[in-house]
Amino acid sequence: MRIAINTRFLLKGQLEGLGLYTHEVSRRLVDQHPHHEYHFFFDRPYDEEFIYGTNVIPHVVFPPARHPALWYTWFEWSVPRRLKKLQPDIFFSPDGFTSLTFRGKKATVIHDLGFEHYPEHLPPLTRRYYRRYTPKYCRSSDHIFAVSETTRSDICSTYDIPPSRVSVAFNGCREGFLPIDDKEKHAIRKIYSEGKPYFLFVGALHPRKNTAHLLRSFEEFCKREEGFKLLVTGRKAWMNREMEEVFHNMEYNEDVHFLGYLDKEDLQNVTGAAFACLYPSVFEGFGVPMLEAMNCGVPVVASNVSVMPEIVGDAGLLIDPFSVESTVQGMLKVVKDDARRSEMIEKGFQRAEEFSWDTTADVIWKRIKEMVNG
Repeated sequence: MRIAINTRFLLKGQLEGLGLYTHEVSRRLVDQHPHHEYHFFFDRPYDEEFIYGTNVIPHVVFPPARHPALWYTWFEWSVPRRLKKLQPDIFFSPDGFTSLTFRGKKATVIHDLGFEHYPEHLPPLTRRYYRRYTPKYCRSSDHIFAVSETTRSDICSTYDIPPSRVSVAFNGCREGFLPIDDKEKHAIRKIYSEGKPYFLFVGALHPRKNTAHLLRSFEEFCKREEGFKLLVTGRKAWMNREMEEVFHNMEYNEDVHFLGYLDKEDLQNVTGAAFACLYPSVFEGFGVPMLEAMNCGVPVVASNVSVMPEIVGDAGLLIDPFSVESTVQGMLKVVKDDARRSEMIEKGFQRAEEFSWDTTADVIWKRIKEMVNG
């Protein structure tokens, strides 16, 4: 087979979200099925680390697609022209976009429909593009992969897509997110939290991540329990006025440390040394930080809405993300109830084993093969 893949999010040192999914799936397809030909479509000069084998042919297709106007140009003009020359058996796009102009077979990964449910959380041009074109992308794709059952159901109901055209291909956990011993935890805490135990939040500071609520809840927790820090790691691109106001008015804001974006090794350390992972998001397509925490033996306190219950199952402690008291009670329980904490850790290990990048790649490969072979 000749398989074309949209790899525009394979960016050195920036493998988050869409790029991580693209990386983990694409390299497995190349490694596990080496007798097939893969054409990687980049929108800018690429790094050789993403050319996973001799059966990968890279293409730099301009212009760099990082703005709604350029998204359209790239997907509806530049990419289909190159696809027409290549005549691939299928075009696989793991970032939620595809080409309406290309008339060949297409498989697309949809990560979430947050822009449909919380449109106010996106800039106007981005919001309009997503809401206009994502339904078209879904309807024009021969098959859709959703990253969770929650997202699959959302796609089918929101866009009236037959369930038979949507498969679930979960996220997995990156290599290296593993338990660490007490000595190493102590050393990491010395660096990041003045040696104190800490709650960890991982994610871009986006309104739907509920970070203002996170800060309010930690403030209230600190009034009832001493000796803990809150570490917040993630890009500040979406830091909003509400969150800034809450932070600056906090009595305990010196106990909150914003670490910004961390590379993989630092994030592994910070996750492994955490006392618990907090994930009070109001909407997600999957929620990789919860999986990484469970894999590290770190208890997860997460929202009882959207995809969070699906991912943590009975391993997590679920809270109401719209209630500060509910969140505080969840934090107190994981601090004070040693038996429950130990149970969460053990069940977290078991739950994390149910999500594997190898399984995800197998699901995608099987469906691609069926599509191409009829």
